[in-house]
Amino acid sequence: MIIVFLALAALLVQRLFVLQIVNGEDYLNTFTLKIKKERVLNGTRGNIYDSKGNLLAYNELAYSVTIEDNGEYDSISKKNQELNHIIDQVIQIVEGNGDTMISDFQIVLDSNDNYIFSVEGTSLMRFRADVYGKKTIDALEPEQKNASADTIMARLCADNKTGYGISADFTKEEILKIASVRFAMAGNSYQKYMATTIATDVSDETVAVIMENSDKLQGVQIEKGFLRRYNDSLYFSHIIGYTGKASQEELDELKKQDDSYALNDIIGKSGIEQYMETDLQGKKGMEKFYVDNLGKVLEVSERTEPEAGNDLYLTIDRDLQIAVYDIIEQKLAGILISKIRNIKEYTPSSNSGAGDIVIPIDDVYYAFFKHRVLDTGHFAKPEAKETESAVYDKFVGSQQSVLSRIRSELTSAAPTAYRALPKDMQSYMSYIVNTFLTDHEILISKAVDTKDPTYIAWKTDETIGLKEYLEYAISKEWVDISNISVEDKYLDSAQIYDALVDYIITSLENEEGFSSLIYKYMIRDNSLSGKEVCMLLYEQGILPADDEDKAAVESGQMSAYQFMMKKISNLQITPGQLGLDPCSGSAVITDVNTGQVLASVSYPGYDNNRLANSMDSAYFQKLQSDKEAAPMYNRATQERTAPGSTFKMLSAVAGLSEQVISTTATIQDLGVYDKITPSPKCWLYNRSHGTHGAENVSTALRDSCNYFFYEVGYRLGTVNGTYKSEYGLERLKKYAAMFGLTSKSGIEIPESEPQFSEEDAVRSAIGQGSHAYTTSELNRYVMTVANSGNCYELTLLDKVASPSGETIKTFGTKEGNKVDLPDTVWNAVHEGMRMVVEKTSAFDGLTVQAAGKTGTAQQTTSRPDHALFVGYAPYDQPEIAIATRIANGYTSANTAEVTRDIVKYYFKLASAEEIISGTATETQTVTGD
Repeated sequence: MIIVFLALAALLVQRLFVLQIVNGEDYLNTFTLKIKKERVLNGTRGNIYDSKGNLLAYNELAYSVTIEDNGEYDSISKKNQELNHIIDQVIQIVEGNGDTMISDFQIVLDSNDNYIFSVEGTSLMRFRADVYGKKTIDALEPEQKNASADTIMARLCADNKTGYGISADFTKEEILKIASVRFAMAGNSYQKYMATTIATDVSDETVAVIMENSDKLQGVQIEKGFLRRYNDSLYFSHIIGYTGKASQEELDELKKQDDSYALNDIIGKSGIEQYMETDLQGKKGMEKFYVDNLGKVLEVSERTEPEAGNDLYLTIDRDLQIAVYDIIEQKLAGILISKIRNIKEYTPSSNSGAGDIVIPIDDVYYAFFKHRVLDTGHFAKPEAKETESAVYDKFVGSQQSVLSRIRSELTSAAPTAYRALPKDMQSYMSYIVNTFLTDHEILISKAVDTKDPTYIAWKTDETIGLKEYLEYAISKEWVDISNISVEDKYLDSAQIYDALVDYIITSLENEEGFSSLIYKYMIRDNSLSGKEVCMLLYEQGILPADDEDKAAVESGQMSAYQFMMKKISNLQITPGQLGLDPCSGSAVITDVNTGQVLASVSYPGYDNNRLANSMDSAYFQKLQSDKEAAPMYNRATQERTAPGSTFKMLSAVAGLSEQVISTTATIQDLGVYDKITPSPKCWLYNRSHGTHGAENVSTALRDSCNYFFYEVGYRLGTVNGTYKSEYGLERLKKYAAMFGLTSKSGIEIPESEPQFSEEDAVRSAIGQGSHAYTTSELNRYVMTVANSGNCYELTLLDKVASPSGETIKTFGTKEGNKVDLPDTVWNAVHEGMRMVVEKTSAFDGLTVQAAGKTGTAQQTTSRPDHALFVGYAPYDQPEIAIATRIANGYTSANTAEVTRDIVKYYFKLASAEEIISGTATETQTVTGD
């Protein structure tokens, strides 16, 4: 044994001698550190096409900058310092070459350089849970659930186990960018060597600089990958949706179908991308490889190729979709042009109606501030231009004056009653209570007793000032100052009020919404002129600097009013940007014989390219904050309004089927329907005290005679000579169900539930009551009328094909209800709808016969009525059904004109250039419905 051990020892010494002495220098020169890694290879997502094979969604190969947490550090502080320095270097390289870093962090900076959340609701709570390391939202503690953006940023910047040690030496913008990268890296911390993407689709210049400095940028690499791209995104965003990183909740659902899904996967987040996720998502591959200490791949040891996802073909006609969107935009611009007046404020008279509402030019100027078309934060930047700087100086002066007035009012020994305040002060005080204190959860809305006399004196009677209301609210414990920094937590009511006033004044200085309100009254009192607003549009690149009208407005040859009217008319300024009534519209066009959706348009749209892959949080927050135009809201499938007179075909069918009327019998329009109290009136009586005389069912549809259909609703609700509204509603609802108005339309993207009226059978019979339907649901209804009873479910899906083009599955027609009615009933309804079109001047000269029904729905007297039109064409052999709505569109004549242009485009009755001129179209102001 001794001899054996000696021999082995001699052999070991000999080998060591050879390795270290004989070949030591050669081995040292050729040594490379090899790290074994494994990564998942994602399959490319399937393409999306329209019905004619036009590409709508595809994948594009691009370079990305990534970073891995693969360094070795002596301490957490050292790690934070080095990582933050590297990230800052990379950001400078990326942005220095004109590229942008990913900004999907859910905190952004507003125009006043304040941290704010870019999401709200459940998404915000999920973000807070991620920040505090909670698996579910329910696990959050109360203070964590209410954590502000500032609180979260302070937590993330701390130099400890929960923070990233981000130095205050960085600017707030730099801190936000570093924090967003560190937060994303923290999400991958459970997997060593999991890369976090900092920037995508970077230029060759960025790639070169990163590669040249790879030895100094620990863990930073350039990777190739695919990005989701969308053609004509503005027109299709509501249908197709977008992709993004899976949330935990989405992942849990997807894993039920496919357990290969992982947290960092890019999935469909909305629209068809989400609905058809498992068909579009490719199959993953795998690669095992070795890298050196700088991350350079040395060799691949094993590889399983990924598989591409299947392609999807929609029923949508791309060209029709785009044309309808443009037609709606032109009409909206035309309505605005017809309603804008060169006045500062609109004051309705005692007998003014919704149709009399006009738009003061000052509201147009203010819209650029209210809807963040103008970046007011840039006014204060060193690189701000002449007008920007001048306007900012004016704003600072106005802001200090306003805050001084507010403090004076809040500390006055004799505060002014709300109703006695000037209009601007009323707006400021309302903002403080209804927006600022409520949003910051200082005034606890749930705790407020709305029946309390002091509350009523403030809210309804307006006989007390804000000081009195807040002092009372404090005494009733409606105010929570736990989020206000005060040195002494044990304060009496007077001290609490003083602390609250200081907090209000200090905070309002940096409140974006409040700043916007100040701009409103700067315009109102002429301290900010229309001309200055025009020049701001040029200085911020909203209008091109070489525009022919710039010099004219600058020199005064063209007034600001004339300028705005021209720019709206030629769509250089769009209704969607302004957010004024009307600023939105929708239309759904279907094949009446299949239920296939040929176009589903929601105006305005948005750029889903900026939300796909990794979300642009600032852009998302801007979209979310625009409550008027609401670009992300699908007006075609989610917006519900009363159907107005478009509901009358259903009432006609119900009356004829239940034999309370006949096709030949007439009802005399007496103007005022006095069988119920209060007594409703026919629209013609309201307008001119006239009546329609004797009407049968077809002529009543033609004239949209409210009196006739009041009587139908009354008769449907009459039992043994006694009117019972509930019974009438029950009979109406039976037919509504047949025509699909009590269920969703079947369309594969999110759609609101229809709401059948639950009040007043008489008024419900003319489309009032509490009816509320989407444009898609109204389309399904009129499609059923057009094809005489086939209530197909709507569909956007045509077929799924493999990457090689082989059809895997087809969707076809989705059968629905069959409405079996006598031909006499259908003929009476069809003839009435045909007479509507013959009577409507918008359709004069149309060579393809069409049928339809106008509708106007009043939601409030303070805003214009909603305008609707439903119809089909050709009349004898229907091919398409159309439902069109313009929210706050004044009159159904406007939607009739949109429908006419859609028919002209679809049947090629005029050239596309003639129909889509790129300028505002003229409008009608009167219609009978």
